Amino acid sequence: MLGAIYIGLSGMNAYSKGLQTISNNVANMNTAGFKANTVSFRDSFSQGGGGLTFQSGQDSEQSGTGVHIGPDNVDFRQGDLRQTGNDLDLAIQGKGFLTLIGEGQTYYARTGEFAVDDKGFISQKGSGYKLAVLDASGQAVPLNLDSKRTSAPVATTRISFADNLSSTATDATVSNVNVFDSTGAKQVWQVKFQPVGATAPGQWTVTVTDQAGATVGTSTLKFLGGTVDPSASKLTITTAGANPQSVELDFSSGVTSFSSGTVSTLRAASVDGSASGTLTQVTVNEDGQVKLTYSNGKTELAGAVAIADFRNPEQLERIGNGLFESHGNGEYRLTASGSPGGGKLVSGQIEASNVDLAHEFGELILIQRGFQASSQVVSVSNDMIQQLFAMRGQG
Repeated sequence: MLGAIYIGLSGMNAYSKGLQTISNNVANMNTAGFKANTVSFRDSFSQGGGGLTFQSGQDSEQSGTGVHIGPDNVDFRQGDLRQTGNDLDLAIQGKGFLTLIGEGQTYYARTGEFAVDDKGFISQKGSGYKLAVLDASGQAVPLNLDSKRTSAPVATTRISFADNLSSTATDATVSNVNVFDSTGAKQVWQVKFQPVGATAPGQWTVTVTDQAGATVGTSTLKFLGGTVDPSASKLTITTAGANPQSVELDFSSGVTSFSSGTVSTLRAASVDGSASGTLTQVTVNEDGQVKLTYSNGKTELAGAVAIADFRNPEQLERIGNGLFESHGNGEYRLTASGSPGGGKLVSGQIEASNVDLAHEFGELILIQRGFQASSQVVSVSNDMIQQLFAMRGQG
């Protein structure tokens, strides 16, 4: 009967620990990236002598000694993805973990809120751990943006024109063409077209002037039957001054010269080159690449976010704040977003907890009934012992 009391107590102890697990799941139902623990129980028994001694062989006796709580099993099923609108909120659709580096240790997370810190790293809010990207050798390294806060200027080398230069117009002008030199200084050009005259049909004098009205350079454009002469479709204008440069005027992409009265639709379709720019936005694009956007309109890819794909995520150890550690006994590979067999990184979203409240409440009822039953065993065993004590003196 004393053994029955201990067995009942083991049940009460196990179910109270199971209640702790369920309560932790319920409490974290709104914790981003939280993975629920599943409750499991294991029976225990002894062999030989009713549990007092151990014997081997066929004559040994087995007796149950109660129950104990099983090891924690983390449910790694994906939670719902929720829009946040923040560019550096990251989640993974499918398998894998974000790789974070901090204090000489590597951590893993399913989701996280990140920002560029004062040292130039993309770090997780709260922990300060740095988001890792893949380097040229495929290793996970922290990304520092301090050297990428400025976009160097690029000198203009080509102006591409499109549409029609009316063959019956007396002149035409393409205005407000922004041209940059190697230092990032901007000039605003006007490109004026004037027909040479009856002695040279189809030929136009091209004059380029700057914002002050000074002539930058001149050349001649020639059309044959309304289309540009291929041998003269690209004109070169060379500037003077402290930063001389050569700029190609390209008319080879569909520029025509058909009659349209005095109205021409000729325009500068594209102009390369840019001024210097400062970093204005850090995002992660749909391919999982860190994308940098600058004030001059330029963009740059700074690396692919490293995703760790573990063969058996159960070997990871939970350390709180949605983070996990690996102690070297779990096989994994580092991949980029969308690689075969791996997960896909999404930005502007956070993975919600995967706690199923209905399931937890069902487990809660079973835990409660199990605890009640175990306590009843203790109570009945105690009553039987009391009856045994009461037999003394009865005859």
